[in-house]
Amino acid sequence: MANFTAKDVAELRAKTGCGMMDCKKALVDADGNFDEAIKILREKGLAAAVKKADRIAAEGVVDILVSDDKKTAVMIEVNSETDFVAKNASFREFVKDIEKTILANRPANVEELLKLPLVGSEFTVEASLKDKIFTIGENMNIRRFVIVDGNVCTYIHGSGVTGVIVNMECEDGAAYEEVGHNVCLQVASMNPLYLDKADVPASVIENETEIIVAQIKNDPKNANKPENIIREKMIPGRIEKYFDTNCLLLQSYVKDDELTVGKYVANAAKEQGKAMKVAGFVKFDKGEGLQKREDDFAAEIEKLVKKD
Repeated sequence: MANFTAKDVAELRAKTGCGMMDCKKALVDADGNFDEAIKILREKGLAAAVKKADRIAAEGVVDILVSDDKKTAVMIEVNSETDFVAKNASFREFVKDIEKTILANRPANVEELLKLPLVGSEFTVEASLKDKIFTIGENMNIRRFVIVDGNVCTYIHGSGVTGVIVNMECEDGAAYEEVGHNVCLQVASMNPLYLDKADVPASVIENETEIIVAQIKNDPKNANKPENIIREKMIPGRIEKYFDTNCLLLQSYVKDDELTVGKYVANAAKEQGKAMKVAGFVKFDKGEGLQKREDDFAAEIEKLVKKD
């Protein structure tokens, strides 16, 4: 067997820009001789590195993997340049392998994740990602992930447009799955920012108060209201409306607007005679806050036609 290591393969990939499997085969054919491997790759016309890291990657997928015991869920967002690549089976499989790596190793952040060996591969997550970029021809990025432990319920909308994990705290034997699923649908559709009033930061309430005061004073009907009326009666009512809109447990339940989400869960617990409540939730929206790539398709076709 040729005398070379995975580090040698990674170094050859970095030098030539070729895919890792092509680099590995070249080193095998060259009996481990680095310069000879470069020559082989050049002769095959493969050694042509293309810089892709500066391209915008705002498409991609949000995906979720749940452990076999249903007590841990991993949610990840991996971005690509186009939606076409995001639907590619190889890309989807790669995302699943990353999730398996997270589930097995529980890294603290993306930086730690990139240094780990990818499940089912002899290479690191970072090296495997670079290889995918080279092979597929688009920039890709592991943007974020989260690990949630507990009685997890999950929902993926639109083949990876939105992902939700809800953690249900409940008594042993409680049938929480259906309730948790419905709460996931609530989160996906109504986009709450907080679980309950107590989770809203004081700074957010202060900021909302300032906005409300400005709105009242800019309204001719209310501009001359006494300060004590504004502070004691008008502001509290509007802050309560903010809570009702942005706190999951206070939102109107989408399947029965006569109930709040909190009341829906409480009713389900009462019917079962088992304690049950929502302990927390996480939501990822694909490409949230990222600049989208805008392609001029006609210009791209014209460019290809004019190529020699």
